[in-house]
Amino acid sequence: MPDGSPLSKKTKAGPISADRLKSFVERIEKLEEERGAIGSDIKDVYSEAKGVGYDVKTMRKIVSLRKMDAADRDEQDALLDTYKHALGMV
Repeated sequence: MPDGSPLSKKTKAGPISADRLKSFVERIEKLEEERGAIGSDIKDVYSEAKGVGYDVKTMRKIVSLRKMDAADRDEQDALLDTYKHALGMV
């Protein structure tokens, strides 16, 4: 293996503890189940919003924008405006 790759680094690996491994796997499985349930809950909220007339595509965009900081939002808006002008869409 070439130097610098993650697998070329020596790690101290002791004997495998079946109980500890099982604990990690079970925790991951539980979190995967919770993630699936949360995804289903989010889908239900979007469906409810759509049922009362909100545009879900726009709501998803708003949620995405709210995750960004203001500077990133401003940069994205400016770039979108630049592209729209270049394509004669404004």
